[in-house]
Amino acid sequence: MNSLERCMAVLNGKEFDMLPVVPQCFMYAIETAGLRIGDINRNGKLMAKAHIISQEKYGYDGCVIDFDDASIAEAVGAKVIFRDDEPAVVKEDEPVLKDLRDVYDLDIPDPLNAGRLGEWLEATRILVDAIGDHVFVMGRADQGPFSIACLLRGTQQFMMDLLTEDKKVIADVIDYCRKVSLAFAKAQKDAGAHATSIGDALAGPNLISPDMYREFALEPEKQLTRDVQNYGIPFAIHICGNTNAIIGDMGATGAKILEVDWQLDMRHARKAIPSTTVLMGNVNPSDPLVWGSVTEVEQAVKDVIAATGGCGLFVSSGCAMGRNTPPENFKAFIAAARKYGQYEDIQKMSR
Repeated sequence: MNSLERCMAVLNGKEFDMLPVVPQCFMYAIETAGLRIGDINRNGKLMAKAHIISQEKYGYDGCVIDFDDASIAEAVGAKVIFRDDEPAVVKEDEPVLKDLRDVYDLDIPDPLNAGRLGEWLEATRILVDAIGDHVFVMGRADQGPFSIACLLRGTQQFMMDLLTEDKKVIADVIDYCRKVSLAFAKAQKDAGAHATSIGDALAGPNLISPDMYREFALEPEKQLTRDVQNYGIPFAIHICGNTNAIIGDMGATGAKILEVDWQLDMRHARKAIPSTTVLMGNVNPSDPLVWGSVTEVEQAVKDVIAATGGCGLFVSSGCAMGRNTPPENFKAFIAAARKYGQYEDIQKMSR
């Protein structure tokens, strides 16, 4: 199988030759290409170039197109701080929504023309044209509904709004953000991506309680998932941090892929979500991928495969890999997936 066939086999519950490796490595890819994030975060051609160079050098199965967490918010009107060596961030002390009711005056930005969204889509088109016939391309659709709302209002202020503001207005703000996210996700499919995804980190337990996640974020994620997948493209949700308390809810969204952080118990996750849902993760991107030894990286990959029984798994980093990841560790990460992720060995584990 080639890499694309391998990924699609796992997504569709079919027989595969070995588990796919789909690392969240956009920062590492940029470093591999001899570039800096400040060089590419407004240049889709260079982002695609970085992924092509990195994938061809290391031979992993899928590329995740990502720039930062600020692009949708910027397209709506947020001010953004650009940095040379780290992803851009929203300037939250100058919010787009000075009042939640300002949302009623906002239009849905056109992903082809608004802010830098067109650069993300250009990266997708170039990457698909260059290697998409044999490599899996996930064109991320930036942030999810709850996280976009935080970025447009200012996270701290939005946390206060959740406790004090009219729930209907809060729901309208998040629904507007869902529509913005949907438009970008559809555009990723139109650009040729094999899958698309959102990050909704600010909806996770690192910031709000599981009950608040279920009250404010879960239903918008469910609706977004339905609408994107009905458009004909697999959808992934990524929430950072310790999601053990909400992983079952995340599975209930219907998302075809859950990108999960290193703090999640993968054994628990595999039992808590449908067998048809692919888990993408979850080797710690810091320790062992940056700070550990080659032997520790190999063991971490082996542990993830064992914890899930290799069932519905994309071997990946649990959140974005650092640009300072040692090349020998990245090679060991991929080699371990090839060594322990053979289909015959996975079948033995399931008996």
